[in-house]
Amino acid sequence: MKRVTGIGGIMFKAKDAPALQAWYKRHLGIDVQEWGGTAFRWTDADGKPTGGTTIWSVGPDTGDYFAPSKSSFMVNYRVADVRALVAALKDEGCNVLEKIDESEYGKFAWVIDPEGNKVELWEPPEGQ
Repeated sequence: MKRVTGIGGIMFKAKDAPALQAWYKRHLGIDVQEWGGTAFRWTDADGKPTGGTTIWSVGPDTGDYFAPSKSSFMVNYRVADVRALVAALKDEGCNVLEKIDESEYGKFAWVIDPEGNKVELWEPPEGQ
């Protein structure tokens, strides 16, 4: 079974999210949108779109989206079949959170790594 196929996103918390977003926009040229991040579109060697994106975002250090992890970051990994991977991870004794979310953005599940970091698993919608 194919497991991780790429990185779908990198999210992290900041004490002053708007200021940090502005810093990244000004100094690194990241096109930070109103929602707090950007979507880097995948391209081939010639610059032609290949149909994928990697999300980058900075959010406030409040909220519980990263819970139960205490980490200030979370990595979202693209996977081929989130349900099969969740079943395999459970069989291997991993700390898998029970819910799988489905939306127009795809299927999402979460596992906690041995260091306590929440890891997001994302199966993009067909064709993405």
